Amino acid sequence: MSTTTTEKAGPGLGERIRTSSAVVSFLAIVLSMIVGGILIAITDEATIAASKYFFAAPMDMLAAAWEAASGAYAAMFRGAIFDYRADTFTGMIKPITETLTMATPLITAALGVALAFRAGLFNIGAQGQLIIGATLAGYIGFTLNLPWPLHILLIIIAAALGGALWGGIVGVLKARTGAHEVILTIMLNYVAIYLLAFLLSTPMMQRAGSNDPVSRPINESGTYPLIFGPDFRTHFGLIIALLAVWGVWWLLERSTTGFELKAVGANASAARTAGINTTRAIVLAMVIAGALAGLSGAAQVNGTEHFVEGSVAASIGFDAITVALLGRSRPLGVLAAALLFGAFRSGGVAMQTQTGTPIDIVLVVQSLIVLFIAAPPLVRSIFGMNARKRKPAKKTPDDTEPTPPSAAVTTGSTL
Repeated sequence: MSTTTTEKAGPGLGERIRTSSAVVSFLAIVLSMIVGGILIAITDEATIAASKYFFAAPMDMLAAAWEAASGAYAAMFRGAIFDYRADTFTGMIKPITETLTMATPLITAALGVALAFRAGLFNIGAQGQLIIGATLAGYIGFTLNLPWPLHILLIIIAAALGGALWGGIVGVLKARTGAHEVILTIMLNYVAIYLLAFLLSTPMMQRAGSNDPVSRPINESGTYPLIFGPDFRTHFGLIIALLAVWGVWWLLERSTTGFELKAVGANASAARTAGINTTRAIVLAMVIAGALAGLSGAAQVNGTEHFVEGSVAASIGFDAITVALLGRSRPLGVLAAALLFGAFRSGGVAMQTQTGTPIDIVLVVQSLIVLFIAAPPLVRSIFGMNARKRKPAKKTPDDTEPTPPSAAVTTGSTL
């Protein structure tokens, strides 16, 4: 009988690729872009005209389809990353700075959604939390006139506290009464929207001499400073967002509190049995998530818009859900996904302006990304990455390992 032992081989490179969530996310983006390109092509006028004589000259239609799709995506690239057609260096790099500006509020809002996900909570309320943070940040911004560092600090604190309050309400109700956080956050979104609309119609916030629901402009000391100078809109909010990425990573991966949040998210009953205060964890998760979304409100008001209006949140709070899903609820993944969506936002405008392609195609691509992210087996199947079932190897007599003497003695003594 052979005395050599065989070791189980670990998963190979192909198996690791097939099971990697990062690879699936990347392929979901690629697949969405392909489908989006097809939609652009089949709605293009030149492609439609060439299709009428497809069987006479098929290459004409294919060439027109390629021209439409590639032209649209090239325009998106020039509007989001680098405009190689610009006459000046400033014009060339301005698109990437616009992408960073668009991504800034998405980063912190999506971090709030992702943190709640890791704690087992589905936070749909980033929109409302952002609005409350923007309202308080804007109010502090146009009512006070303080030295720059102090004024900015108060704005950041006010925005975070506003979002934390709005998220904390959900956390307390969820932990104390068992109310579902999805219903609570959706309803509080509406409360925040109409509360802001009401405040913008009162002397408390409405701009003097205006009948429009717009606040007074933010004082200069209350605006975020520009990072790259007056030619670009990228502001100090980006620095705050990057610090938030590091902070959430440290919280989840290096702190006891983060371990407790993840334990509650994995199995609340087991966490409770292990002595973790699940009530505290749920409330804390929603408070931190709300504070992060509130910072997005300050980035919008004090960094980009410089006033408060009813549509200040746009669709950032809802896009944050998509960004968190695409980023797999990991801080670095959220950062990458937010930059991608920021590129979609800034590049979509250039695409529509330069090629006439409706900007709605960007929303279609974003929606397709979510669809494919939610169905990893579908993505693997399309790209031929399904795991192959391997037949178990047949054992020979020499492959059978003898029972260690100590184990044999122990077994005999217990029988």
